[in-house]
Amino acid sequence: MAVTIYHNPRCSKSRQTLALIQDRGIEPQVVEYLKDAPDAETLDRLLKALQKEPRDLMRRQEAVYKELNLSDPKLSRDALIAAMVANPILIERPIVTKDGKAALGRPPEAVLDIL
Repeated sequence: MAVTIYHNPRCSKSRQTLALIQDRGIEPQVVEYLKDAPDAETLDRLLKALQKEPRDLMRRQEAVYKELNLSDPKLSRDALIAAMVANPILIERPIVTKDGKAALGRPPEAVLDIL
């Protein structure tokens, strides 16, 4: 029954999602993913739970996305995940997990389905 939020406290959507969860009496485990980046296995599990591919969870407007040429269609799934591990700023947020399910808090109310 544990709820986890991959959170960036500087992001308004992430703060709104955290508040939405707490307003329901749930105190989630907060992972500040910019300080404590998920490893490749965790990201792979999150992507599968979200039913998304790596680029679907990438912040494409980040400079590092362009610098690393991550739009290159020849890059493998593993290479894209490795880029996200090395550069967690690329990871879209917030991601909320509960009981093997995951939701992206964009909009924040999108996480209610898994709570």
